[in-house]
Amino acid sequence: MSLQGHLAELERRHQAIEKEIETQKLRPSSDDLRIVELKRKKLHLKEEIEKLKDVVKAPSVH
Repeated sequence: MSLQGHLAELERRHQAIEKEIETQKLRPSSDDLRIVELKRKKLHLKEEIEKLKDVVKAPSVH
């Protein structure tokens, strides 16, 4: 998988987690621990996305 493809997949997963967090928040009996876990995963993905964007932007050395 190319870096761009991997980046797109991470961004897709990040969005899916965001939607799941919003869905959890709307439930009357939302599970706070589940929401915290989802937010942690989302943050981890965001960090990975930022690292990959830095790699993509960096000029290649040949």
